[in-house]
Amino acid sequence: MSRPVVIDSQEFGREEGSLQGEVLVATLTRLHDLLSDTGGSLSFRVDGRSGPPGRSQLLLTVDGVLSLVCQRCLEAYEYPLQLRSLLEFVGSDEDLTQDELEDDSKDFLPHQKALDVVVLIEDEILLALPTAPRHENCVLPGSTVESARVSPFSVLAGLQGKAD
Repeated sequence: MSRPVVIDSQEFGREEGSLQGEVLVATLTRLHDLLSDTGGSLSFRVDGRSGPPGRSQLLLTVDGVLSLVCQRCLEAYEYPLQLRSLLEFVGSDEDLTQDELEDDSKDFLPHQKALDVVVLIEDEILLALPTAPRHENCVLPGSTVESARVSPFSVLAGLQGKAD
């Protein structure tokens, strides 16, 4: 997707609009510092629907693979992205109830007449990524798998007999 796609969040939901396509990872510039490779693309789908009276909702789906940097070994880490977000648009002066604020099944955003879909996708990806991505089994740079399994207390075991 090379040109911006802009929608009116209220109208799109009210008319139950639908968009789908692919976005190049290279165009998501705010993600670049977290990635080891900016190649590839992510598929997305945006479906509008009516929510509570006077509100519209968007169901955002993004799928693909991002190449993150493992925070432990600093090598590339393939992260499967399967993002599902329900967004409900509210008026800027509308107060949310306590129950709505505590509802984790959806997020609330102010109504926007010119909502850039790619910016929304990038925002949701940034919120969904792990704060410290890492492989399940990896070691620190410069160490080996064997040295990673040595207990830090093994030195104390050798000193235990010398105290007598």
